[in-house]
Amino acid sequence: MGMAKIANGDLPDGLIDRLKAIVGAKGWVTDADALQPHVTEPRGLYVGRTPLLLKPSTTDEVSRILALCNSSRVGVVPQGGNTGLVGGGVPHADGGEIILSLARLDRIREVDPLNYTLTVEAGCILADVQAAADAAERLFPLSLGAEGSCRIGGNLSTNAGGTGVLRYGNVRELTLGLEVVLADGTVWDGLNRLRKDNTGYDLKHLFIGAEGTLGVITAAVLKLFPKPRDVATGLVAIRDLPAVIELLSRLRAASGDAVTGFEYIARIGIDFATAHVAGIVDPLAKRYAHYALVELSTPAPDGDLQNVLERLMAAAIEDGLVIDGVIAQNSAQAQALWRLREAVAESQKFEGGSIKHDVSVPVSRVADFIAAATAACTDAMAGIRPVPFGHVGDGNIHFNLSQPKDMDSDAFLAEWPRINRIVHDIVVGMGGSISAEHGIGQLKREELRRYAVPAKLDLMTRIKHALDANNIMNPGKVL
Repeated sequence: MGMAKIANGDLPDGLIDRLKAIVGAKGWVTDADALQPHVTEPRGLYVGRTPLLLKPSTTDEVSRILALCNSSRVGVVPQGGNTGLVGGGVPHADGGEIILSLARLDRIREVDPLNYTLTVEAGCILADVQAAADAAERLFPLSLGAEGSCRIGGNLSTNAGGTGVLRYGNVRELTLGLEVVLADGTVWDGLNRLRKDNTGYDLKHLFIGAEGTLGVITAAVLKLFPKPRDVATGLVAIRDLPAVIELLSRLRAASGDAVTGFEYIARIGIDFATAHVAGIVDPLAKRYAHYALVELSTPAPDGDLQNVLERLMAAAIEDGLVIDGVIAQNSAQAQALWRLREAVAESQKFEGGSIKHDVSVPVSRVADFIAAATAACTDAMAGIRPVPFGHVGDGNIHFNLSQPKDMDSDAFLAEWPRINRIVHDIVVGMGGSISAEHGIGQLKREELRRYAVPAKLDLMTRIKHALDANNIMNPGKVL
């Protein structure tokens, strides 16, 4: 399914001028320095080239851009906040694609508190979407580390997860309707605000998680929820890995399913965070092997969750599941516990090279997976340092591996494919996924080919061809 590849970024004569004319003087960038952040993936794993970045301000402009690029057989790379971690939002190095930034499509179109919906354009920053919901006394529960700069279109295109999936689901579960521009410029207005609509195929699910390979999401209707009025947060040290999952199961049942956060942290993560991130202190006096950050919340103002969490933890200590812990007494202490969890992720870069895995297994297999993958990787390389952490409440483990202390970073990162194979084989053997929330992009494209059921790949390819016959939409990503 080949696109007529354009050599060395030579776009058809006059095309750049015609594209500039669609968006006007404020809507394009050609300066190499200004383009640099848009052609570089956040970790620096991929650096591409483009002759032109377009920033349309309306859905109609997106439509005209895609129609023109489609007739010219020129690849288009849709981009939100460029915070993705699999190279899905950056162009290739040949310079034959344009970048389509959604940053100027950033209007909140409608807030409907009684329908519990919010209609937003794709360029809205996630934190601004959260704030718009909050101003209407509602909650939009998607929350992740990049929320101050990632954009909702990118969140939709990657089916983003984050810390609240356990209770609220991925973005896929948080979306009622979409507006999408197809490769040929056709605009599909599917901005449906209904909870129930069985009129044929549910097309929005084709575009959520498609990473810009089937069309450009320009707006969405998002689900809102009652705003939490009572929140309890704690960090507990847990006896062993199986007890982590047993505690989660017990908390969900005993709290009336009020668990909105359940994050696993291994000891090494706390060591890294306290060593490298300013203001981070270990909340407990003693050192333990396994920790969980727990959050309960309810919209009921008199939910008494502080006492509920204290009682549940006392019972868990009595039964030997929990061996120590601290419960936040105010919002500042709760924020400090969540800040510790974020610092676990950001501190790893200070320990040298890190081989990262964003994987999921059934929740019941999380303990088995961490144990098996830790053993297999330490057998494969002396001194390697596994740093497992993440949203175990939904089965998603960030199984990262820091380099041995005395090893050269480049030499360690060269082992990425070998270590990938070890970890991914274990994941798939447990009925898991090689990409829980980050997507496929460029980074995992060949891994998808290796592990996906052939019928799935065939169906995906047929859908891609039907919606994007000239392969202009984010070519070379996912498939």
